[in-house]
Amino acid sequence: MAEAPGDPKAVKQDDKGKYLDAKGDPTFNIKPDGTVDWYTYSGNRRYGDCYVCHGPGGEGSSYAPSLKDSLKRLNYAEFYGIVVGGKQDLGAGQNKVMPAFGDNKNVMCYIDDIYVYLRAVSVDALGREKPEKHEAKPPSAAEAEKACIGEGN
Repeated sequence: MAEAPGDPKAVKQDDKGKYLDAKGDPTFNIKPDGTVDWYTYSGNRRYGDCYVCHGPGGEGSSYAPSLKDSLKRLNYAEFYGIVVGGKQDLGAGQNKVMPAFGDNKNVMCYIDDIYVYLRAVSVDALGREKPEKHEAKPPSAAEAEKACIGEGN
């Protein structure tokens, strides 16, 4: 069994402006006034590819599990692996299949953002609505996005 995700508290910020927990995994940072870090805000916006199956705020649907609950037990590496490679659950008259998104730039270029948003939602640090206030987009985020997606996006 894999290691649990651990405490989502941000303990440091890397040179790209991303917040990391004690294990070095991406996490959210929400200031006392409700301002969220750029990557959590971006994750809320980029969650659209997941929303179709997993519902608003990752609350799940009749054919896809609650990501809000899943992120309480999945660590970053497990989440990443499932998103990249997909997953199939068979049992008790159910067949749940998540397609692989490893080739989808609209998901993979923002996978950390989606993870930190869902991580915040999973511990009720953030609701499913769009955050009202957020930090400015770090220049490194714009550069990484351009390198991943390509020019003109």
